[in-house]
Parts: sequence; structure tokens; C-alpha cells
Amino acid sequence: MRKSIAMGEIRSEYKLKSPPEDAISTIRFAPASSQLLVASSWDSYVRLYDVVNNNLRHKYSHQGHPVLDCALQDTYRVYSAGLDGVIMGYDFSSETPSRLGQHDDSVRCIEYSTEKNLVVSGSWDTNVKLWDPRSTTCTGSHSQNEQVYSMSLKDEMLIVGTSGRKIIVWDFRNMSAPLQQRDSLLKYQTRCLRIFPNKQGYVLSSIEGRVAVEYFDPNPEIQKKKYAFKCHRIKEGGTECIYPVNAISFHSEHSTFATGGSDGFVNVWDGFNKKRLCQFHRYPTGISTLAFSSCGNLLAIGCSYLYEHEDAPHPIPDDQIFIRSVTDQETKPK
Repeated sequence: MRKSIAMGEIRSEYKLKSPPEDAISTIRFAPASSQLLVASSWDSYVRLYDVVNNNLRHKYSHQGHPVLDCALQDTYRVYSAGLDGVIMGYDFSSETPSRLGQHDDSVRCIEYSTEKNLVVSGSWDTNVKLWDPRSTTCTGSHSQNEQVYSMSLKDEMLIVGTSGRKIIVWDFRNMSAPLQQRDSLLKYQTRCLRIFPNKQGYVLSSIEGRVAVEYFDPNPEIQKKKYAFKCHRIKEGGTECIYPVNAISFHSEHSTFATGGSDGFVNVWDGFNKKRLCQFHRYPTGISTLAFSSCGNLLAIGCSYLYEHEDAPHPIPDDQIFIRSVTDQETKPK
């Protein structure tokens, strides 16, 4: 990718108070809100923040087990996916927990479908399951043949990234058989994948400092547009250090996307024009998760040390969530 001039200056940015106390697995803004943010963590808690007033509104424990993902149904209803294989629901307004269901192994990914009012879970037991939160029943179980590592849902499109670098594309309206099954364009383990806002394709990242842009349309002319590029690499002392790309988040209006790596950097990319728009300053530790707000004026940045190095730093850096105001200059294609 062509690189624009790095933008190192800090604009309007601040840390959230009362951050998680272990690795942050996921952060997400509430639907149609730039005020409420939910965060899940390996400390077993899911937290709801008011980012405007910078306070922690609620938190609940996922039965004392690490939380690997979370998804919001609306402003107050959240679902969490646990290392224990359990899917929990929680109503922050009534402070009421509920057990939605369980897999035979840890649940790595969870999504909520507004159109179908269903919760979708992806597990290391190789299955994707659908759950009706009104009756807490499983309405479908679909084998992916390999462990689920990442998942993205956009309207009727569901894509699943597995441990063997497989990408499986489903029509969420009819899960009788996948629409497509393909190998990742990247050679190493999939870390994250996200569907483009226009649903024409998706972006995925790997543990080996690379990102790929791929398209659903099998037309050979469209497939010529797919590509991969190197990123989140730092030359130190004459050696190039390559870092996992842990997080991807799309700007809903501009269709640009941010990536976060274990190098502590956040980059914003114009995927259609193959250009880096900007790079923020280096954060205190690796970026574990990212989330643009629905209107795109804020980017939440979860920072956690993920034990990428053989020799861990002493002390281990604190887990932190930064809220950054972003501008069109940083996020709009040029």
C-alpha cells in the first residue's frame, strides 16, 4: 500500500476510567450511539461505559470465567461469550443475568442479528449456533469443520474464519449450506475478519503482520481486485519485527477501516484505493480491539499486552481503553 504522511500528534483523546483489569477481548459501541460502549475482558467481567461522561455505568461477571467476546442487542441488553463455553445474556437496566446456552468448548465469537432477533455464536468446538434470546433455545447448529477464530455478521451475510485459514460465507437467511468456502489469501493464522459496510467483500488480518482485502463476487474480473499488504512491522536495530494484526473496524460512512496491531499502532486505510490515510501515535502496549462509533466520530481503542514476546515486560502494562475523536481528514478517502 502507498503510505501517506504519518499523523503522530494527539488530538482529542482520553482514557476511560475504571478500565478492565485483564486483557480486553472486545469493545463495541451500542447501536446508533456514540455514548455507550461495552467491553469484555479476561478478568471475567463485561462493562458498560458512558464515554461522554467518562464513567462506568454497570458491570457483571460472566460466572467468574474469562470473556472472549460480547455483542449488544440494544442500549442495555448484552450477550457474552465465555472461555467456559457458556453464552450469557444480561440486562443492564434491571441488572438481570440469564444463561442463553452452551457449546462443548470455549465460545470465541458472538454476534447479534437485529433482523432475525437471533444471537450467533462461534466456538472452538467447530460449530456456529443460533439462539433465540426470547426462549433461550438453540434454533440451529452448523459445523464449520474447524475451530472458529473470527466471525462477522452484516445484515444477511455471515462470514466465519477458522483455525485452518478457511473462510466460510453464509446467507444468514438460509443456513442449510454455505454460499462459499475459500482459503484465506494470507499464509498464516487468521486473527480478525470484518465485512465491508457495502457487503461487497471483507478484510481479514493474520498473526504475521498482513491484511487482505477480498471480494465475494466470484467473477474473475472482480477477483482480480483482491490483494494483500504488509503492515504493523517495525524495524528495530536493523531487524524487522513483525506483529499480529489483532483488530479491524470499519467506518460506517466512509467504508475505510482501522487496524490495530501488537506493535501498539493504529492505522486507518482506504481499502479501495490501496492507501494508508494516517497512523496514530504509538500506544503504551498492543492494540487488542477497536470500535468505531456508529456515526464514525469516535474510535475506541483497547490496549492490552497479549504476551507476544518471549520475555514479557516488567511490569506488565496496564489494560486501558482510549476514546479518540476522529476527523474526516483521518478517515475519509482522498
